[in-house]
Amino acid sequence: MSELILGGARSGKSALAEKRARASGLHVVYLATAETHDAEMTRRIEHHRARRPAEWGLVETPLHLAAALRQHAAADACLLVDCLTLWLSNLFFAGHAAAQAEAGQAIDCALLADETQALLDLLPTLPGRIILVSNEVGWGIVPMEPVSRLFADEQGRLNQHVAAVAERVTLVAAGLPLELKLA
Repeated sequence: MSELILGGARSGKSALAEKRARASGLHVVYLATAETHDAEMTRRIEHHRARRPAEWGLVETPLHLAAALRQHAAADACLLVDCLTLWLSNLFFAGHAAAQAEAGQAIDCALLADETQALLDLLPTLPGRIILVSNEVGWGIVPMEPVSRLFADEQGRLNQHVAAVAERVTLVAAGLPLELKLA
């Protein structure tokens, strides 16, 4: 079963995902997509790390998420991906989509296209339980910078595509879950 948990910053989405992973009764593997580029991000990662049970596995996968999911998915496992937003951001900068957007060029980024398509193709085939966390970034104003506008668009598209293949979709606001889809 795959599940997408959406919400804004500090909405409670990661805490809900962790709660559902614990309740699954399965061996949990946490797939972390964040990278530490500054002290503030290091603190955020430490905050998440401190909440997780010590017995959970950890896989750091900033770019090749589908490959990591394929490798670790099992009938007796719950894989928790936190989060798709940071993963997409990593792809943007590693694959040069950000530089293309800032230069006013059309986006032609094989890494971004290939990795997102690989995830969408793989999700419905995986055994066990898969919980994916993602930010809902499109509820604010339209960003001024081209790269920010493109990112918001791509994040919205990614969330729509993952929600379409996920069996369960939950929106979290103010720590309260709202079930959007339960197949």
